[in-house]
This record gives sequence, structure tokens and C-alpha cells, in this order.
Amino acid sequence: MPLTRWIRRNLVVLAGLGTLGYLLLPNVVVLVFSFNQPNGRFNYAWQRFSTDAWTHPCGVADLCGSLSLSLKIAVWATIGATVLGTMIAFALARYRFRARPAVNSLIFLPMAMPEVVMAASLATLFLNMGVGFGFWTILIAHIMFCLSFVVTAVKARVMSMDPRLEQAAQDLYASPAQTFARVTLPIAAPGIAAGALLSFALSFDDFIITNFNAGSTVTFPMFVWGSAQRGTPVQINVIGTAMFAVAVVCVLAGQLVGARRKRS
Repeated sequence: MPLTRWIRRNLVVLAGLGTLGYLLLPNVVVLVFSFNQPNGRFNYAWQRFSTDAWTHPCGVADLCGSLSLSLKIAVWATIGATVLGTMIAFALARYRFRARPAVNSLIFLPMAMPEVVMAASLATLFLNMGVGFGFWTILIAHIMFCLSFVVTAVKARVMSMDPRLEQAAQDLYASPAQTFARVTLPIAAPGIAAGALLSFALSFDDFIITNFNAGSTVTFPMFVWGSAQRGTPVQINVIGTAMFAVAVVCVLAGQLVGARRKRS
């Protein structure tokens, strides 16, 4: 009876932990198989423990090249989408203009429509303009679909800001530039950071839009898809585990910084 009562009291917590464990299970499998040494080309069955893949993460041809290309595209797409998205978010949240309702509606289209539709549309646009597929077409496409996520995150933060803080800065003879740099931007920074991190993750992980607009350029997701047809090298699991570890460290660091700010 006490056990039944304890389960009822903690049912929501248990359900949450079970859901979280289910979501993290694929990452655990990737981690475990990054230490596997398969007999053949396919890393789908456990054979024996080995750290060879961790000591030689670039042991597969073109793997690190595709990884560095994906990281480069993700960084530049994040910068472009964050700068443009932040300006659009401030314009939509602070100013009234005739096309504002239409722009608000159009911003959500890339998030609502199927990814393959946007991929085919961008590919058609580049073909009609005579643009050769490659690094720049991938970058433009990534900025286009990351833009909506940045605008949504930053706009929500800007709309929750108290305008009296900026008015107080102006009453203390701060110039518009000083008010923006010392009051507005620090308050909007969490929303901007959230949009930037989301853009980086979406750009690095994207396959469908990249596949339509890449031409002969191979990013890391495309390399993983192509290698899965011939045999999955263990180094892919190593890269996946390392990226997941970096993401966890960034989240934990953000939580620690937020907790310290609340205490101070």
C-alpha cells in the first residue's frame, strides 16, 4: 500500500523520467557502439570493445572534411540568420507598418510547411537564376529556413520587455545607441542566444534542404546518409557522441550561469 501511494504521488515525475530516458536511448546506443569494433562494414551488431575509432576519428576518408564543412556552414548560417532575424523581430515588435500582419504570417510559413517543399522551391529558384549549386546555395538556403526560428525567439523576448527601462535610460541622458547597447540588447540577449543556438543545431543537422541544393558538395549529414548505403563506420558514432556531449555541456553551462545570475 505505501508503494502504491508513493507511485501515485510521483506519477508525473516517473512519467517524465521515463519519457526522457526513451528520448535519450538512441544517444546511449550511439555512445555504446562508438566503442565497437565490427567484423564487417556495418556497425549494427556488437562484436568487441575497442577505442580505435576514438583515437582515429578522421580515419575514414572525407569524414572530417564533410564535418568541417557542416560546421562552417552552420556558423555562417547562424550569424546571418541571427543578425537578420533580430532586426526583423525588433521591427515587428516595436513598429507599426502596413505589411506587418502579412509579415507576421509569412514568418511562420517555413516552420509550418514541409521541409521538402521549401527545398524544392529553393532549388527551382537557383536553377531559374542560373546559380551553380554548392557552398553558397546551401548557406543561403540554411539562412532562409533558420530565419523564422530566430525571429520567433527574439520577438517573444522583445515583446516581454518593460519599455520603462529604456525610458529611464533616456531620462538619464543616454543616447539611443547607449540605450540599445546597455539596456535593450542585454535584456534581449537570452532570446537572441536561444535563436542562434537553435539555428546552429538546425543548420548542422539538416539533410533534406541541403540535399536539394548541394550539388556535388557533401556535408556531414549527407556523408552519413551515403555511408549508410555502403557500411556505417564507427567514427560516425564517435562524432555523434562528441556533438551530443558538447550540446549537453553548453546546456549545463547555461543553466549554471542563469542560476548564478538569479542568486546575485
